[in-house]
Amino acid sequence: MAKQIFINLAVKDVNRSMGFYTALGFTNNPQFSDETTKCMVWSEHIFVMLMNYEKFSTFITKPIADTKSSIAGLFSLSAESVDEMNEILGNGLNAGGTEPNEIRDYGFMQQRTIEDFDGHSWEVFFMDMSKMPTE
Repeated sequence: MAKQIFINLAVKDVNRSMGFYTALGFTNNPQFSDETTKCMVWSEHIFVMLMNYEKFSTFITKPIADTKSSIAGLFSLSAESVDEMNEILGNGLNAGGTEPNEIRDYGFMQQRTIEDFDGHSWEVFFMDMSKMPTE
């Protein structure tokens, strides 16, 4: 089996969150979804499991972080162009996400941030390796 990554997020409303992540470009895998959990697929090897608080709590021994007021993790998604990055953010904003700061331009990389309804932060970026500093 190929190595895969599953990011598990506690969300208040799994159906509303599924709509937001669908707008970003994720697809739902109904085989691993039910009324408490939605398996959202970014690529062949990257998945986000959206779980309601009750379901999420069955996997942990610590309190669930309040990601509206604190950062529990920062997740990044690569885009193939600046236009794709802007499209992903635009779709997410139209689906109810928020953009907490302006675009950042590092010369070789442009980066934007979007937060979902629960405050989970996602960095969407485009990196042009031909502009990567050599020193």
